[in-house]
Amino acid sequence: MAGVDIVLVKPGSQKQIYGELSAFNLTAIEPPLWAAILASYLRDKGFKVVLLDAEVEGLSYLETAQRVVDADPLLAAVMVSGSNPSASTMNMTGAGAIIGHLVDLAPEMATMLAGLHPSALPQRTMDEEKARYVCQGEGFHTLPPLLAALKGGVKKIPVIPGLWSKDEDGIVQIGPPAPLLEDLDTLPMPAWDLLPMPNYRAHNWHCFDHIDNRQPYGVLYTSLGCPYHCTFCCINALFGKHTIRYRGLDAVMAEIDWMVNTHGIKNIKIIDEMFAMNEKRTVALCEMIASRGYDLNFWAYARVNTVTERMLEAMKKAGINWVAYGFESGSKRVIEDVTKGYKMELVDKVVQMTRNMDQYICANFIFGLPEDDYDSMHETLALMLDINAEWANIYAAMAFPGSKLYDLALQKGWALPATWQGFSQYSSDSLPLPTNFLSGGQVLAFRDYAFNTYNRSPRYQDMIRRTFGEATMRHIQEMAAKDLLRNHATV
Repeated sequence: MAGVDIVLVKPGSQKQIYGELSAFNLTAIEPPLWAAILASYLRDKGFKVVLLDAEVEGLSYLETAQRVVDADPLLAAVMVSGSNPSASTMNMTGAGAIIGHLVDLAPEMATMLAGLHPSALPQRTMDEEKARYVCQGEGFHTLPPLLAALKGGVKKIPVIPGLWSKDEDGIVQIGPPAPLLEDLDTLPMPAWDLLPMPNYRAHNWHCFDHIDNRQPYGVLYTSLGCPYHCTFCCINALFGKHTIRYRGLDAVMAEIDWMVNTHGIKNIKIIDEMFAMNEKRTVALCEMIASRGYDLNFWAYARVNTVTERMLEAMKKAGINWVAYGFESGSKRVIEDVTKGYKMELVDKVVQMTRNMDQYICANFIFGLPEDDYDSMHETLALMLDINAEWANIYAAMAFPGSKLYDLALQKGWALPATWQGFSQYSSDSLPLPTNFLSGGQVLAFRDYAFNTYNRSPRYQDMIRRTFGEATMRHIQEMAAKDLLRNHATV
């Protein structure tokens, strides 16, 4: 691979992040969106790019580092970004290990950590990890000038927007914040051609109506960022401000056409933090998708106070069979405290409206938000059981770096996980945020109790059987029978 300018690496951390669940193929393996976006952008600028997904290839951290060394790039950049905000910090364990191996194997190689977590904590990342560089922000204004400097063999890297660099004496040089790329249509399509697309696997619930046919799988973005200010979310740490930018509809359609016609991809996640927000745009895009006549199975996020009946109707016709809502809590007091910004009385209306369109609900709930106590968490569990969604993501509140909850935890001296994988919902080291009334261990124990109560509920399992059939119900039963190993759960 002579002449490689950059290798962009997605670290593989399934075992560390999902614990024993990783052995049962319950989780998705998603294509690395942000790495693919940067790969296409850099390739379009004339740089030679390799995109290495260690997760989908099943590589160990050492094997990943050796593959990078074999490519002999000017720069090895490990991307610490998942397909949702909470999937970044927990990947730092693998990212740091890969960087460590690279330094051991090829001490002269330029190494970088980039993505959401390094953008949220650039100074700590520089202090604790062995990477020579940290990219804070998107990378569009950072990576090209850095690669040009490395290719030119300059002795001292100039000040570059978004770049934190460390010289041989350990002195850190900090570039000014990089501006956002305002026009997303100046970006080429993500470099999906550099990845083994047939090998990616959808979430189990996304394919409940064809549970044994979860591959291939694609992810798609039609916008970046979010204008809202939920205190538990860290998505905008990568962008530096609360805003949303849209792709042109023609560019989105070209990518869908490529996925379908090149790889026969049917299962697609729309990765936007806020897909169902602008009714006019959402309906227009969905009408374009529906006009193709593809048999697709999308899932997308919606917000209780922005989704409309007209949106849902258009989404269903386009093949958006699953709609994910962030209900978060059943307590009005808890919801208002985290500035979620919707009225509780909207929940029943939105649930009924979605079901009227024959769409499935992926309901998201969080236990352990700052105002949670046992009474409010029981209110949330009651709401979960009342909605009886086809799938429920049941989380414990984590103070992810880049979120206001993280800042609050530091301010109040609350205990945070001792390791980055402790930010994972499913690892043995998982340690949620304490609330104003409960310890993190108490929250974790209640989260697992709520998960078991919901998924082992005869009413829920009967609904799954009637909706998706016996095979899917047995899948749920097998999944619910697996207890997670927890080091910090307390009653």
